[in-house]
Amino acid sequence: MHQQQGALPGSSPQRPLRTLLKALQAAGIGVAATFAGTAGAVGLQGDNWSVDVGGIVNAYYTATSCSGDAVGGPALASKALGCAGEDHKTSIGNGLLPSGLITKFKTQQEGFDIGGTIGIMVHAATSSGVATNTNVDVRQAFFTVGTPEMGTFKIGRDYGVFGANAILNDMTLLGAGAPTQATQRGRVTLDHLGAGYTYLQNYGQMSYVSPVFGGGFTFTAGLFSPVDAGTFVSKNYPQVQAQLQYANDMLKVWIGAKTQRFYATSFVPTPDPNNPNQSFIIHPDDDFDEFASEIGASISGGGFTFLANIESGDGIGILADGDQGDIRGLNYLLQGTYKFGEKWKVGLSYGLSKNDDNNVYNDTLNASFKSNENGTLGLYYALTSSITLAAEVGETRSKDYLGQEAKQYGGSLGGIIFF
Repeated sequence: MHQQQGALPGSSPQRPLRTLLKALQAAGIGVAATFAGTAGAVGLQGDNWSVDVGGIVNAYYTATSCSGDAVGGPALASKALGCAGEDHKTSIGNGLLPSGLITKFKTQQEGFDIGGTIGIMVHAATSSGVATNTNVDVRQAFFTVGTPEMGTFKIGRDYGVFGANAILNDMTLLGAGAPTQATQRGRVTLDHLGAGYTYLQNYGQMSYVSPVFGGGFTFTAGLFSPVDAGTFVSKNYPQVQAQLQYANDMLKVWIGAKTQRFYATSFVPTPDPNNPNQSFIIHPDDDFDEFASEIGASISGGGFTFLANIESGDGIGILADGDQGDIRGLNYLLQGTYKFGEKWKVGLSYGLSKNDDNNVYNDTLNASFKSNENGTLGLYYALTSSITLAAEVGETRSKDYLGQEAKQYGGSLGGIIFF
């Protein structure tokens, strides 16, 4: 039995695509506050508090063409996802980053540095020219407290630690990357999400960042609110993430890991070999542990920057934690950019996300999905210190273990402003 075409990973075959796309549409929200408020935000002062109000607005004209086979699961090049159900599709909407209004605050009290961020995000593209655009979401709401000697503690909702370096250093972060139409119409494109790295995601968390030690090392770790994934749920154990990083003027190197326990609900869909008339049987031992690790590095010099990042592990998911069930996955991203003059940057990136083949389990739960890969060529121009214009072309391919392949060709042109 194979999963219905158009269903996403970690779901029962009957679950509608539109409902499951909500997880994809949130991509990019978590990193917006990292950039907003750094380009001359409005500052307010009072009672020893400093409040900066900034934000980000962007839009890209994207055009796509989809061809090939009907690959199921999280096939980003498929007609269902890559072109939103059509052979060709055009949108004018957000890239990976949404538009948003970001408020940052900070103060110093009794020897502690205190800060925080609240971000309100919106999207540009919808499928209606008359319906109200009311999909507003608050994806960041946290505060920090610490000192230079003890490090910094964070409490609230923010993006994760695992995978942060990959997405934050992705050249297509300021563009559109893979212009997945099913997600751009409603929020954002996916860049190399699902085709190079798993989304870093947003969690309720209690985390810690150490001071710099040993000439350039920092350590980050935390407890994160556990998440559900399709037929699997979390219970009484938090998710744990940690990262060790070294950085100097030219080199950055990092290693990281995350883990969470997932529990099977009433059933996990697998064929019953002893009863061909029964499609599903209950496996109480289908609970599993997600355990993923990553290693990466970036090096810069003479206008060139090179990046490599590899993520691997059981239950890592293609798009998000556990979304493929108990399947081992592999993600890697390779990228090279060159900045010439004060304004121009050109880059080439390639990413792949892949499921191991796990016979009946992968066939049933994930429509025999094998991999997504994306290559993007981009040209970026700093019109001003606040505005970046971007032009990108790329190809996405999705494959399954049945030998089928889908292709999406896409291009984007637009710009982004930080204030």
